[in-house]
Amino acid sequence: MIKEITYPCKIDNSDQPAMFFQASGNEPRPLLVALHTWSYDHTSGFEEFLRFVRKKNWHLIFPEFRGPNWTSEACGSEYVVSDIEDAVRFVKDNYPVDDDKVYLCGGSGGGYAALLMAGRRPDLWSAVSAWCPCADLVRWFSEGKVLGTEYPEHIATACGGSPELSEKAHAEALRRSATTWLVNAVNCCTVDISTGIHDGHTGSVPVSQAVRCFNILAGESDRISEADMDFINKNEKIPAELLFHGEDPSFGERTIYLRRQSNRARLTLFEGGHEILFFPACQWLERQSRANGPDWSPVPEVMEPNGQTALSR
Repeated sequence: MIKEITYPCKIDNSDQPAMFFQASGNEPRPLLVALHTWSYDHTSGFEEFLRFVRKKNWHLIFPEFRGPNWTSEACGSEYVVSDIEDAVRFVKDNYPVDDDKVYLCGGSGGGYAALLMAGRRPDLWSAVSAWCPCADLVRWFSEGKVLGTEYPEHIATACGGSPELSEKAHAEALRRSATTWLVNAVNCCTVDISTGIHDGHTGSVPVSQAVRCFNILAGESDRISEADMDFINKNEKIPAELLFHGEDPSFGERTIYLRRQSNRARLTLFEGGHEILFFPACQWLERQSRANGPDWSPVPEVMEPNGQTALSR
């Protein structure tokens, strides 16, 4: 049974809320740290994660990490980083956890926070799965203004002003961006990044946000060019020379248009929008271990229908 808890957070000696599911038995079990989306908190969005961990008998913690990303304490702040660190510590200190299998996953704002934590604390994670991430706050501020979304206002509130008008706010937005820190994860943290090809059109985050994160983690010869990113963003299509011709049954009927692996990172662009596909995310995480390194092997068969959530925020 999942329950609401509080756990101690060192940065301000507070008790912060989370939803928590305890695996049964006395043997060490995997831990999934799952993260809420941009405009929500710990009370919404954990249901599909819960369905998977119940089936697999994993621990799950779904922390608030200071709530929606429109306050200075939220949105990639030091409070956020510390609270997610402390969520891992709390579960490890109180329950039997398999340290070889500590996973992090999120979509949209949760994908952003997942990549931020991959960069800030790559040592904590056996693997990280990030979906449709808004990882570069400076770019996303400008992109959101073009798209006419409310997110630039959120970023300005969190960072103390417009990154385009204030040098201090610009520096703060960079400090809170996952893209600033991801270099720390190169070759020391296994990271899987996925997004729908139509995001930025039917959703709020251009596909290039995910691609740029992969480029940071990838070897130079494996990176996606600026010209190709512009083509993908504009046309919602992949240049012919980049098209993926393999199979991944875990994505079910969703076409995979681009897939690239480099170092300890993988990028997937699939038929979809601003969403997370829970089944391929969790099934990929299940195959990863700290001791063995990345496992990119295809899943032999689909065991159940994809669970997915379109993420409007």
